[in-house]
Amino acid sequence: MTLVEFPAIAVTTAACWGFGSLLQIPAKKSGLAATASWMLMIGGTALLAWFLASYWIALERPPLRTLGETRLWYATLIPVVGYLVEYRWKIGWLKYYCMGLATLFLGINVMNPDVFQKALMPALQSVWFVPHVVVYLVAYVLLAASSVAGGHNLWLKFRSRSSKVSESMSHYLALLGFVLLTFGLVFGALWAKEAWGHYWTWDPKETWAFISWLAYLAYLHLVARKTDVTVLQWYLGLAFVVLLVCWFGVNYLPSAQNSVHTYSG
Repeated sequence: MTLVEFPAIAVTTAACWGFGSLLQIPAKKSGLAATASWMLMIGGTALLAWFLASYWIALERPPLRTLGETRLWYATLIPVVGYLVEYRWKIGWLKYYCMGLATLFLGINVMNPDVFQKALMPALQSVWFVPHVVVYLVAYVLLAASSVAGGHNLWLKFRSRSSKVSESMSHYLALLGFVLLTFGLVFGALWAKEAWGHYWTWDPKETWAFISWLAYLAYLHLVARKTDVTVLQWYLGLAFVVLLVCWFGVNYLPSAQNSVHTYSG
């Protein structure tokens, strides 16, 4: 499986998510529609996971080197968060946001296709490569879901329909995401020591990773100080902007052109 087949996979996946979401309307009254809805939504995610696994085999390396490859992981993982939230907290609306974000990332990949390249530079041929990147991606997925939940909670509050369960859910997603951010930072330092001889060099990517970690640490301090829940929901949205700068924006900074974290054009 290569990138030639990716557009068809992306369109099919998005169609499964879209039709599955539409079937949630009659699913409230029909068990058959409910079953078909979940089969389509989970089937779309499973199709994307299958493509990711097949692409890994075709590349003969982990598909984690380029931004396009990380977006593919992101699009695969974030709907799973929506499904798990509905299972754990009985909150159904988050999965639609998650599938919407995943579809956006699939669209970006279709419009900006990667180059099929098996080569993996020496710095990436490390035992820390997969744990570091995957832990960070799962953290980004959880923190994106918490930010989306925070925005929806603000909308509910505006309509005087606020939910303590929903607010608790956004907090726990952020908390778990922060824990994984911490592991990602530690794994990255250990990897840097192995690859370049130093745990930390204040490289632009490292600096922004630390800034994003501090942003979510500040969120936990606000929680500890019993800050108003509305302020916390706003904060989650703004903190995710910092995370997006770390993931995408830093690559466009002039100082990042000579970054040791630049592995592809």
